[in-house]
Amino acid sequence: MKQDQNHEFFNSIENKAKENLALCGNCAQTTFLTLTDEFQVDADEILKALTPFPGIALRGETCGAVTGSLMVIGLEFGRDRENLNNWQAYIDSLRPSRKFCRLFELEVGSTMCEEIVADKFGRRFDLADPKEAMQWFSCGAHEICGEIISKGVCIAANIIQESRSKRQNLNPNPVPWFQSG
Repeated sequence: MKQDQNHEFFNSIENKAKENLALCGNCAQTTFLTLTDEFQVDADEILKALTPFPGIALRGETCGAVTGSLMVIGLEFGRDRENLNNWQAYIDSLRPSRKFCRLFELEVGSTMCEEIVADKFGRRFDLADPKEAMQWFSCGAHEICGEIISKGVCIAANIIQESRSKRQNLNPNPVPWFQSG
């Protein structure tokens, strides 16, 4: 992908992430929806299942931008029911997942919601407490978390995009079986 197209792609996906966050206010669902829409993955039931995932039920645990991204990475690289006993496929799925986590930590500082919030806002908030959640929101949560989500979406999209590009380049002009010979 050319540099200008690459820049446009990531600007577009960042903007979609911010629009989705404004719509639902949920980092896990925002991340997942943005990536599944971009890569045309049908996953409405999983989107619904991600409802309690921000900070793992607002407990300050894994950031929703991480869980949403890892769900899409799992859909892209993971094993299906027929391959559950394929341990190589399992190992292969961990590479992009661990790469995502490593890059997210380098970019954001942690994968843990509570640590990210403390770092970005200068204090911890109990997001399950309505009063503290309102304080957090009034401190610019939508904008700050939107930037974090955008970073996660771009990291995951880059991993998926690179993999798809490599697979396409391995066989850029496949000859249909009925024309090969």
